Amino acid sequence: MSVARILNDDELDDTAKAVFADIRATRGTDFINNFWRVLAHDSALLERTWTSLKAVMAPGALDPLTKELLYIAVSASNGCEYCVRSHTAAARARGASEAQLMEAMAVIGMASQTNALATAVQVPVDPVFMTPVIEGSDT
Repeated sequence: MSVARILNDDELDDTAKAVFADIRATRGTDFINNFWRVLAHDSALLERTWTSLKAVMAPGALDPLTKELLYIAVSASNGCEYCVRSHTAAARARGASEAQLMEAMAVIGMASQTNALATAVQVPVDPVFMTPVIEGSDT
């Protein structure tokens, strides 16, 4: 159960109404999920979070489906059921097949396991992995 009540559209201040309108326009849907409805208690937080999320999840060097799969991975690692479910739905909407989702889950599980092993046995990082040079950069 949420620590804050899920707000209806008629309970929003003008800033939250504007953010909800932008969410609807950006996503091409009338649906506003509970995450945004709870954040609407603090319209400045809602606006800041939506603006950042919209910018980060916009197409860029990574395609939108890859970004959703990464979001699922981090959400699983952080134990956020809401975000795992929300971004799995978004990945499906972006064309992810069940095979892709299950393969992503296998990678997430494997990474969690090997991360725990490397941490537990304190494996020193190989010097070759410490090279900070990225092709095409000035550094």
